[in-house]
Amino acid sequence: MSFGPAHAGVLRDRKDAGEQLAARLTHYRDQHPVVLALPRGGVTVGFEIARMLGVPLEVLIVRKIGAPDNPEYGLGALVEDGTRVIDERRVRDAGYTSKDLEPTISRELAEIRRRARAYRGTRPIPDVRDRVVILVDDGVATGGTLRAAIRSVRAHHPRRIVVALGVAPRDTFRRLAEEADEVIALAVPELFFAVGEWYQRFPQVSDEEVQQLLEHDRRPLATPA
Repeated sequence: MSFGPAHAGVLRDRKDAGEQLAARLTHYRDQHPVVLALPRGGVTVGFEIARMLGVPLEVLIVRKIGAPDNPEYGLGALVEDGTRVIDERRVRDAGYTSKDLEPTISRELAEIRRRARAYRGTRPIPDVRDRVVILVDDGVATGGTLRAAIRSVRAHHPRRIVVALGVAPRDTFRRLAEEADEVIALAVPELFFAVGEWYQRFPQVSDEEVQQLLEHDRRPLATPA
């Protein structure tokens, strides 16, 4: 468990976050880790980590399942390998049933397929068995999508799962630490409103930018030590 200062605007941009995180991950370089970044913002951070460690970068596509009448209110998450995590208690408390979520799930599955084609083409998700996996995002709020990503990766039997983040609220950080083998965050504030407030520059990341970073970083997987 590792985190840095908790002052708003502590990070210049996603590139800065990636460089700082890479400096904390150098001890994994000789273990030939795989960097799996959550699009879109996580790819910019993950690119710097992969570049500085000299290891592969790939995406893991995860989508939030939002409430039918309030998409920002997360009720679960979907991962591209089929992993589905639903917060049943939250669904009930919000007055919904599982059937109410099916239209939203269908839309998110379609978006996952679109992004997979756009970002990876015909390439499969990397085989992470017995590998160190570094899961990267620019930041999280509740951490629902990232917890789904951890569970998805765990099902494929990696050697170790390391989560690397720009920012995470302290309670979310603790929950993630219960599921990952290690969590590193550059800012872990008690008071939290949005990921972007912890960056001096936090522009939207486009599909085209993600594609360019992935193509620039494309390298074959090394053999695990």
